[in-house]
Amino acid sequence: MSYDVVVIGTGPGGYVAAIKAAQLGLKVAVVEKRKTFGGTCLNIGCIPSKALLHASEVFAEAGHSFDALGVEVSPKLNLTKMLAHKDATVKANVNGVEFLFKKNKIDTFIGTGKVVGAGKVSVTGDDGSVQELETKNIIIATGSDVAGIPGVDVKFDEKTVVSSTGALDFDKVPGHLVVVGGGVIGLELGSVWARLGAKVTVVEFLDKVLGSMDGEVSRQFQRMLEKQGIEFKLSAKVTGVEKQKKGVKVTFEPVKGGDKETIDADAVLVATGRRPYTDGLGLEAAGVALDERGRVATNDHWQTNVPGIYAIGDVVKGPMLAHKAEDEGVAVAEIIAGQAGHVNFDVIPSVVYTQPEVASVGKTEEELKAAGIEYKVGKFPFTANGRARAMQHTDGFVKILADKATDRVLGAHILGYNAGEMIHELAVLMEFGGSSEDLGRTCHAHPTMSEAVREAALATFAKPIHI
Repeated sequence: MSYDVVVIGTGPGGYVAAIKAAQLGLKVAVVEKRKTFGGTCLNIGCIPSKALLHASEVFAEAGHSFDALGVEVSPKLNLTKMLAHKDATVKANVNGVEFLFKKNKIDTFIGTGKVVGAGKVSVTGDDGSVQELETKNIIIATGSDVAGIPGVDVKFDEKTVVSSTGALDFDKVPGHLVVVGGGVIGLELGSVWARLGAKVTVVEFLDKVLGSMDGEVSRQFQRMLEKQGIEFKLSAKVTGVEKQKKGVKVTFEPVKGGDKETIDADAVLVATGRRPYTDGLGLEAAGVALDERGRVATNDHWQTNVPGIYAIGDVVKGPMLAHKAEDEGVAVAEIIAGQAGHVNFDVIPSVVYTQPEVASVGKTEEELKAAGIEYKVGKFPFTANGRARAMQHTDGFVKILADKATDRVLGAHILGYNAGEMIHELAVLMEFGGSSEDLGRTCHAHPTMSEAVREAALATFAKPIHI
């Protein structure tokens, strides 16, 4: 069979690339090793974790916040039903991708894809059968896999020693859950089980959580999580994860040297990041180069060193974010179709879906200082926002960073309820090179949480009104 484009992997980058290419009139096929489409994100990542985050947040609110609103209930956890909601959410999403493939007349092949060479992809099924596809272009969109702990032999059983996959499927709430890694995945899943009743201890190598996030946001966010009962061991290096007859023992020591500590826990979640997934792709034999970090090496147009072979998403440089992969998928499809695909990497939002949420786009204060850029800061707290008070969601603030000379917005950070939804007006503003005054002079509906975003903009170029 001959195609214009064959996409290996159907995560957010792969399936979006395939759909966009088909919409542009190209003949497209996809290859997927799972039995369902959607990759890590839809099957065992973004989507199921958000289902559990929402469900656990509702449970926690019912137990701690409803009474003050005049709603008297005594919530009881039914973990089986909560996990069933998660599974139903996953099923609806992966079925949706399958429907979109059919709608766009995209041929699908279930099996392990391998690049045989320029213009050739083999697909090996579970039964060992091999099909060979001929194509003008190949898009590698194989995503990423769980990374272990450097220097530590971690044996995942996905019961007591779990990756993010196992942490979505505990059959009971762990008494004590140790989370190795204070990044997005660890804090999201750790907060789920903390809300459901687990004692959660986070062990993090760096001296702050959410390593790349704005420092002020990170510090305040950590304090909020501590109020929720999550304990942190920062600047701590894990040296051992040992499964016991019952539970697991985690050993760690100060990064700068010192006495070792051990924690006996019911389970440990290893959330130390992810690595690009290139296993079994045949890239070396096909002559496709990798970079020093094991990612597929590409130029600014996502082309590898082999003509006709492209790569996008977690398997190439840049943030490992589903929406970054989607935008790259669209751009590559456009490039293959003869158009001018482009992604603005300076305006890619990032969200931590805890409660409260953390959302960010553009530069942090630390990055601006390191670059020697003079900037001004505008901040506004949700405690001064009427809608936030009405909903009992006054934690957090909005922070805007703008160029001191031009007022152009260079970065924005929101810590608060629904921050992930509010960040986008700042992303649009930055995409069009807007200033804090542009945003501050834009009328916002009252009462809304988004008024805090406008007030932060007012605070950047002039003065806020409501504080």
